[in-house]
Amino acid sequence: MEVKKSNVKLNAMLQIESDIQSRWENEKIFEEEAPNGSQGKYLVTFPYPYMNGRLHLGHTFTLAKCEFAVGYQRLLGKKCLFPFGFHCTGMPIKAAADKLTREMADFGFPPNFPKDDIVEEVEQDVKELEIKDKSKSKKSKAVAKTGTAKYQWQIMQSLGLNDDEIKKFADPIHWIKYFSPAAMADLKLMGLKTDWRRSFVTTDVNPYYDSFVRWQFNILKKKEKIRYGKRYTIYSPKDGQPCMDHDRSSGENVGPQEYTLIKLKIIQDPLPEKLRLFNDKPIYLVAATLRPETMYGQTNCWVHPDIKYVLFETVDGEYFISTKRSARNMSFQNFTHDWGKVEFLAEITGQEIMGLELKAPLSSLDCVYSLPMMTIKEDKGTGIVTSVPSDSPDDFAALTDLKKKKPFREKYSISDEMVLPFDPIPIMNIEGLGTLAAPKVCEDLKIQSQNETAKLVEAKEKVYLKGFYEGVLIVGPYAGKKVQEVKKKIQTEMIEKNEAKIYQEPEKLVVSRSGDECVVALCNQWYLDYGNEEWKNQVREALKNVETYHEESRRNFEATLDWLEGHACSRSFGLGTKLPWDPQYLIESLSDSTIYMAYYTISHYLQKDLYGKEPGLGNLKPDELSDEFWNYIFFQNQPVPANLEPKKEVLERMKKEFEFWYPVDLRTSGKDLIPNHLTYFLYNHCAVWDQPQKWPQSIRANGHLLLNSEKMSKSTGNFLTLTDAIQKYSADGMRMTLADAGDSVEDANFVETVAEANLLRLYAFNEWCKEIIENKSTLRSENSPLENYADKVFQSEINKTIEETKKHYDSMMYKEALKTGFFELQAARDRYRELSETMHFGLVTWFIKVQLVLLAPICPHITEHIWLNVLKTDHSIMKELWPQAGPIDESLVNSANYLMEAAHEFRNRQKSFSQVKTKGKSKDAEKPAPSQPVKGTIFVAKTYPTWQQIILDTLKTLYKNNNNSFPDNKAILAELAKREELKKFQKKVMPFVAFTKDQALKKGAHCLNHTLDFDEYDILQTNLKYLQNTLQLNELRILFTTDEEAGKSNLNIDDIVPGKPVIFYQ
Repeated sequence: MEVKKSNVKLNAMLQIESDIQSRWENEKIFEEEAPNGSQGKYLVTFPYPYMNGRLHLGHTFTLAKCEFAVGYQRLLGKKCLFPFGFHCTGMPIKAAADKLTREMADFGFPPNFPKDDIVEEVEQDVKELEIKDKSKSKKSKAVAKTGTAKYQWQIMQSLGLNDDEIKKFADPIHWIKYFSPAAMADLKLMGLKTDWRRSFVTTDVNPYYDSFVRWQFNILKKKEKIRYGKRYTIYSPKDGQPCMDHDRSSGENVGPQEYTLIKLKIIQDPLPEKLRLFNDKPIYLVAATLRPETMYGQTNCWVHPDIKYVLFETVDGEYFISTKRSARNMSFQNFTHDWGKVEFLAEITGQEIMGLELKAPLSSLDCVYSLPMMTIKEDKGTGIVTSVPSDSPDDFAALTDLKKKKPFREKYSISDEMVLPFDPIPIMNIEGLGTLAAPKVCEDLKIQSQNETAKLVEAKEKVYLKGFYEGVLIVGPYAGKKVQEVKKKIQTEMIEKNEAKIYQEPEKLVVSRSGDECVVALCNQWYLDYGNEEWKNQVREALKNVETYHEESRRNFEATLDWLEGHACSRSFGLGTKLPWDPQYLIESLSDSTIYMAYYTISHYLQKDLYGKEPGLGNLKPDELSDEFWNYIFFQNQPVPANLEPKKEVLERMKKEFEFWYPVDLRTSGKDLIPNHLTYFLYNHCAVWDQPQKWPQSIRANGHLLLNSEKMSKSTGNFLTLTDAIQKYSADGMRMTLADAGDSVEDANFVETVAEANLLRLYAFNEWCKEIIENKSTLRSENSPLENYADKVFQSEINKTIEETKKHYDSMMYKEALKTGFFELQAARDRYRELSETMHFGLVTWFIKVQLVLLAPICPHITEHIWLNVLKTDHSIMKELWPQAGPIDESLVNSANYLMEAAHEFRNRQKSFSQVKTKGKSKDAEKPAPSQPVKGTIFVAKTYPTWQQIILDTLKTLYKNNNNSFPDNKAILAELAKREELKKFQKKVMPFVAFTKDQALKKGAHCLNHTLDFDEYDILQTNLKYLQNTLQLNELRILFTTDEEAGKSNLNIDDIVPGKPVIFYQ
């Protein structure tokens, strides 16, 4: 069968990558050991991925940051280590395995599922889009990626597995042994610069790592960082114990969700009839919210007319009104006098508490009213809902409906004064959405009613996430602060003022095997005491010395430290390491993954394979590893364990490995891990090692990865695994597109058309390099001098690119590094080809070498291939050093940019000249051939007119006095208005100001000078032949605007200024 033409280049690239990867593996090029002498080093790590599925493009985007960093640091002459492990700790694998076992028991093998079962998992409609705190719950990524499957068997089928293969996954160990090597193979396909000897899996399947985690927790316990006390957990009242995943008939992987319980005090007098018996204590409608920071904008609260609410007494001597379900939850969280018991003193319908006067905490209004909302559900929250129409699309739509529909108001006895005076209250500014985000988005989406569910879901996604990450409060004591920085502070202050409480309930319905609906209860658990102020302050000090690359990341760390309290570190179910002093519990997945980077430094000495079945270089057995062994390796001045005295030399080599490689120089991760994993990472390093020199040096957090400007989702088909991307675009094509996707903490975007284009660019560059080498004889000799204008410009541009690209790599700005180090350098080459009659072989070869080295961190395969197989270099590009930049003639570079811009303008003017006017001719009339000019005269200005010089001088002064930036146009205009000489040029002043500012911002402050930093006439004259050829003219001259002939050209001479020549065609 004929290979598609479009695949020929892809297949060629894939073959090159396969060949290069084989060469690297044979040469063990990424295997590193600590040197005997001193040498710079760079240790980079990525959070080991969870092994219940294949790696996808989102993983790849973040780990690519590590990969690019390692590639660059190697070029600086450092020994670099990028080790890679595989995380198997926690509940999801065991829960999924047990589910397969149950499905085979219930439905046979292969399972015969009921045909009338709904296959789609339907998310409960929630009023508030949840901004997840991943420290509270860790969901199964397999489930997250396959949201259209009801049964675990179907999820496994979606991964391409047949029934006989799926059956093996009923054993949780099979997951580890299947997905871990598969992930390693996938990562090798992308060319990861990893020392795979150091890879491992977690849990007690690996006895070496198991010993390491037990040692870590013994250290933390000894230092009193671990405590035992009350923590929130999913609990079955019927069973009288925590309900872990294996105890549930539904709700696997569901954890507690924290809400802020807002206390809306009833201030109405007299009270409604059913409440008059309870006037001895304050009565509150209690509403559960995920967004306490928005309470400044409350205009009312919502109740459902038909829901039955209950009134009960709290331990604080107050009455709360909520649904029965939420009251039951609260009783297990110490809200009531007796734990787990609640007495319902009254039952009330929503209609009976409609139109109540309420005092809403933080609201600027003296009173708000309870109003009807028909979409409230009993199975989420408390059945009472706060209303913030400025920032909640649901609330805005419902309030608008109520205002427009008088019959609706009358049906529920709602008077006009309870609704009509209340408008959305601006409380925060969101870039792009303004201070009334919900009304704006509802207007943009043309939402007319609260019943437009699909549109309202879309509106909530736009408003809530953007509000959390980008919203800035404009009211209250935290005005001017970002929402995510002060959210927890506002919640804490409301609690301290008795305006709110912490309330938790399961994220979704959880039913135990005994058929009991589970609650969230406060139960005794082991937890890491992250709220300890002394420990917290130690982490704050450590953070001061951590490079976070983005100020927003630093602020997020600081905000997390302000609110973070304890984190439960033990679970009763799943895979992992048993708690050394209480082996009924397992150490949970966020807690065994905080200092494992230290294990990488010596793992190859301990284990030969992923699972620790065979000893590594040190020939040590797992049962030989005591806490004293780990103390000797990782701490100073510790004795060699007596049982390992005969192996002291091996232990010394291991200690040398740790001392050389530590600390971690770079940790990369998604920004959503700042509030949990990345902060715990800092905490635990500070706790285990007393020496600050062992603490992390830098943390690079990034946003999520969009695919073609949309969220990745397997259910919609907008999804790519790592191998999918490589098979479609090659490893280097994919890597280049990941680098180009974005550098900030905002969401990045992988665009498939860009990936396709990048694949073709890399292929074309390889072909061009081969062509240059093969046609060496047609170029000027490499021994000939670099003397013409084009040579000197190209040489300066290469040197400038080397310096600029290094700055971008240093700051981990890979999109910018790609821009300068590839796209702009390629453009410089194209200009050189255009300007030069015959290129210089030595200069072109130098360009190729520089291009390869600058691109190597991002696209290592094609650069290695050209380096070795086209240039025939005698060593791998992985052992090359960053090129030294020679002198840069900025004036020369500016002159070349000027020349190319001028040539572009000349061509545009030529097109205008050639267009023959056909006005008055019929559509069918034959159009004459375009008239081509044969002669041209370029007019150049020696200096600016006096009025423009005045403007330049004024702008230059204002720029300098304003810290090298321009003030606003109002200030500029006010200054220029003082100059009498400008009055007759009034209409031209601001257009010239706008043009000059734009030039200065694009090219630099030198654009404010009266003259250019090069001889404009000389540059045009030097390149006259190039201009004449590119414009296809028989004759071309260059004149000054002061020459007599300029006045005869019918040109507006005043429009010709330095740097902007104009051509006159004949």
